[in-house]
Amino acid sequence: MNQSKIAVRYSKAFFNLAIERGILNELKNDVQLVVMTCQEPDFKRLIESPVVRTSQKKALIKEIFNGKVNSLTTQFLLMVTENRREAYLPDISRDFIQLYREHSGIQAAKVTTAGSIDKETKEQIHQLISKLFNTQVELFTEENPSIKGGFILRVGDQQIDASVSTKINQIKRKLIDTSI
Repeated sequence: MNQSKIAVRYSKAFFNLAIERGILNELKNDVQLVVMTCQEPDFKRLIESPVVRTSQKKALIKEIFNGKVNSLTTQFLLMVTENRREAYLPDISRDFIQLYREHSGIQAAKVTTAGSIDKETKEQIHQLISKLFNTQVELFTEENPSIKGGFILRVGDQQIDASVSTKINQIKRKLIDTSI
């Protein structure tokens, strides 16, 4: 079984259980905490390590998440670990959040800028995207100095690239194509 099928099956099962129990929003918040924890290098090494015993991994997962997440989330994490699928937790979490967005009618949007943007600008971008796409939006921001200025906006599978670096590259191509 490939990685994506494993992640999809576990995330769908947990998602359906969350809906069944009526605690979808709470478990979504728990999964977001799991996502942040999976990004920690020490935790990532723990779940990917073939040397650490399953019992040790379960004990550490209990210690890390107990009291911070719903008991159902803790049980789910322990079950995933018991089945030796803990290395798939980042993918399971990502798929769960995607299922939540689809269920709630939320679009993920990402705006990349050369520098940081203030809260007011971020809110204006959020409102504009919500209006343009006629949907709720979960907006993420990213800084990438290599774009030199402007922005790159991704909403679903659509992208608007209004970065300075792209414009410079387009001008270069036109100059090269119009050689004397």
